[in-house]
Amino acid sequence: MGKYLGIVMIVMTSLLLFVMSPVSAEEASTVQAKDHAFKVVERSPLGLPEQLNRFVYDSGYHFTYPEDGVRGIYVTGNSAGGERFESLLELVNSTDLNSMVIDIKEDHGHLTYRPEEDSPFYGISQNFISNTEQMMETLEENEIYPIARIVVFKDSILAEERPDLSFLDNGQVWKNGRGEAFVNPFLKEVWDYNIDIAEEAAKMGFKEIQFDYVRFPEGFERRDEMLQYSVGEYEGGDGDNIQKRVSAVTDFVAYARERLAPYDVDVSVDIFGYAATISEAPGIGQNFSKISENVDVISSMIYPSHWTPYFGLDKPDLYPYELTKEYAKVENQVLGALEESPVSRPWIQDFTASYLGSGNYLVYGKEEVEAQIRALNEEGIDEFLLWNASNRYTEGVNYKPLD
Repeated sequence: MGKYLGIVMIVMTSLLLFVMSPVSAEEASTVQAKDHAFKVVERSPLGLPEQLNRFVYDSGYHFTYPEDGVRGIYVTGNSAGGERFESLLELVNSTDLNSMVIDIKEDHGHLTYRPEEDSPFYGISQNFISNTEQMMETLEENEIYPIARIVVFKDSILAEERPDLSFLDNGQVWKNGRGEAFVNPFLKEVWDYNIDIAEEAAKMGFKEIQFDYVRFPEGFERRDEMLQYSVGEYEGGDGDNIQKRVSAVTDFVAYARERLAPYDVDVSVDIFGYAATISEAPGIGQNFSKISENVDVISSMIYPSHWTPYFGLDKPDLYPYELTKEYAKVENQVLGALEESPVSRPWIQDFTASYLGSGNYLVYGKEEVEAQIRALNEEGIDEFLLWNASNRYTEGVNYKPLD
């Protein structure tokens, strides 16, 4: 017995000397990643909390979450890598804006930058952002909070390359009226494909991964029986097709958050605003409450132009303040019923929806943008994102109208 005790004491002494030996900062990082189990804490048991044992990736950049909340703008890959980036930087630096949502995987399925040539995603990449390191350094220098937008299930590139991961109509990849194809949310291979891209964005230095088009195609309930597709691991079991779609979308979000945990990034999801006003959107598989339970941030797209008559407003685009305020009341009730609610950060409108036709739209400018922000603030929602597909934002807006 004494012999074994002596051996144990020698081993423990060796471990203690190893841990306390001086190392360089770079070496310390490597040791910490590999050998958490050997950490010695005075007057503590040998075991450590699980979170200290977990590897956390360090991109080398230092971004802090804005103290008074995220107020951001949408930035395409073309803008982020082009001349417009300078004017967008000036906009953020000269106002109370503080964040950018930058396309990393855009609406067609392309990456907006070139990864290494041996990357599995090189073939789907475009050189919109020619120098991602320089972009991230610029954001860091200007203290602009970086959010990576990744379009998930709307993906014409992957659908054409892998029809088996999409929806087929008589053997051909099905496309909607705008010529866009979707990939299948039931398939874990599709999940991993997108989360692998999200991991690359996290390694790049982004502090939040924002997933968009986390859903089935609009009106899918009308095509459910017509299209050919796999339901993967959702074959059989309880629940109808509606519940299976809701489960698939919700499960993807939960899985993405779990896989991204080692990168110390927040996970957010863009979702239709009307999803908060109903129990669930049966065709597209979005359940507002269930998705909200699995994200750090929920970003409802509440552009007044995108609503049909709602909240007693016959032409919602004409009433930016009223529409936004009524929506915020409903969302607050839904999120308030959750055990743990995410940050609410809606997308609001900074564009003119002239396509609605004469008498159905307003020209959106300073007054209309501020009206939406004021309505959110009055209901206790201090974060928001501005959407303009061309990245041309209204000048002279007070982004803190209640101050």
